[in-house]
Formats: sequence, structure tokens, C-alpha cells
Amino acid sequence: MSRIIKAAIIQMANKLDTGASVEEHRMAMTEAHLPYIDQAGAEGVQMLCFQEIFTGPYFCPSQDAKWYGAAEAIPDGPTTQLMCEYAQKYNMVIIVPIYEEHMTGVYYNTAAVIDADGSYLGKYRKMHIPQVAGFWEKFFFKPGNLGYPVFDTAYGKVGVYICYDRHFPDGARCLGLNGAEIVFNPSATVAGLSQYLWELEQPAHAVANGYFIAAINRVGTEAPWNIGKFYGSSYFADPRGQIVAQASEDNDEIVIADLDLELVREVRNTWQFFRDRRPETYGQLTEL
Repeated sequence: MSRIIKAAIIQMANKLDTGASVEEHRMAMTEAHLPYIDQAGAEGVQMLCFQEIFTGPYFCPSQDAKWYGAAEAIPDGPTTQLMCEYAQKYNMVIIVPIYEEHMTGVYYNTAAVIDADGSYLGKYRKMHIPQVAGFWEKFFFKPGNLGYPVFDTAYGKVGVYICYDRHFPDGARCLGLNGAEIVFNPSATVAGLSQYLWELEQPAHAVANGYFIAAINRVGTEAPWNIGKFYGSSYFADPRGQIVAQASEDNDEIVIADLDLELVREVRNTWQFFRDRRPETYGQLTEL
């Protein structure tokens, strides 16, 4: 017996010079995504996710308070509300990674999860926040405080892990223990030090936890920061760690894949990692 769902991810280059206003960025990037959302709807996609902070550039190479203005409320802000309409229109689960304003001066790197009927299910806030040259994220984001929720959508159980989170197996395991069948990881990562990890860590998480992974990156370079090339290569990996569909390094693309969620049960019954784990021996993980 199979439980095949059609899932999609969208990777995209930033559309405006970073001198544009935050509202101009939001409008340009939203408009650029709409044809891909329509394409996904026409092809019967049931789950869809965009890249990290999809409504603008990856502004964290700066420490410019201008970008605080890019944050918006969830679920009442314009982007989440628009995507609720599209989710209902196409009977599609949509994961919406945006910059969240919780209150004035408190901002999170967040993904809203919308069910296929257009209802807002909840959100995940990025837990691990890097602070190194070119990635001054602590200037912009407070660490997440909502744990590792899994959302029981119309088509399957969805978890979210955002960009830098992917370097930490602990949260990936929590998502598995919480019941995730597919984990979406919207990202913004450039060529260089970590590129070789892009197709290593997340397939390993898929194997260790017996779920699907959808890894989404952006493409292109973003002046004036020029921290490197966002190399795309967005992909789906199955619970055996095999990459089953992948985008190019350079182009705006939608990647659509048929994923059999029954493979989660098959793989977990073969590799009994959850049965054989020894949490009573792992105490030092929370002490060091």
C-alpha cells in the first residue's frame, strides 16, 4: 500500500537591488513566486515550500536596521494571509518561510505552515542562530522558542528545520520523535566552506530518522554584500538518504517529486533506530 504525495520546492534569485525598500522587495519576490505556485497548483502539487526568508534578499551580511522593516506578523501579516488564499485555492499545504515580527524589537526567522484548506496550523521558529562573518543573524533574529513542532496536515506530518539548524542532529531527531514524515529545510547558503555538507548532512538526517527531507536553497549573488554565490541545488531526499529530485545550481526553478510516505514505515521497520536508542544514557547532551 502506498501513500504517494506530490511535493514541490521553489528556489529563486533575489529580484531587486538591495537599495530597494523592504516593501518593494516583498512585492517583487511575491510576484515572482506566484507563477510557480500556479504551476504547482496546475500539476496537482499537495505540499509546497519556498526558500528561507523568501520575500527578500538574505540581508544578514549587513547589520542594517532597515531590514527590521521586512518583518511581519504571523498569521495576520500580508504574506501569510495571501498564502492561505493560495493554499485554499489549490487544496495545497504551503510552508511559508518569512521574517516574523512577534512584537516591536523582537524578531524571528520563521516558517508558517498552512493546511490544504487554507487554515493556519502554526509556525516553527529557527532555533540555531549563527553569528560569524557574513552571517550576522543574531542582529536580526531571536532564537526560536517553540520547540520542534510537527504539523498534522491533510497529506502527512510535516516538520520544519531552517538553514543553520541542519548542522545540528539533535533537533532533527526531535522532529522524528515528534512524528515527522517529511521535514522541509528552507535555506540561504553560499558556495565555500559548507557546500560539501549540503548533500551529506540532510540525507544523513533522513536516514537516521526515517523521513523525507526537502532542502531548499536560493540562487545567484546579492550585491552589495557579495558573500558568495547561492548555489541552489535544492532537492528531495528519501528515508534511505537517496536524492530523488534536484534543481540546478543557477536557475529559478520548481522541483516537483512524487514521494511515497509509506516508505517511512518500511524504512523504520527495517532500521529500528527509534526502538534501539538509549535516551537514559544521553544526559550529558543537556549538561555540557
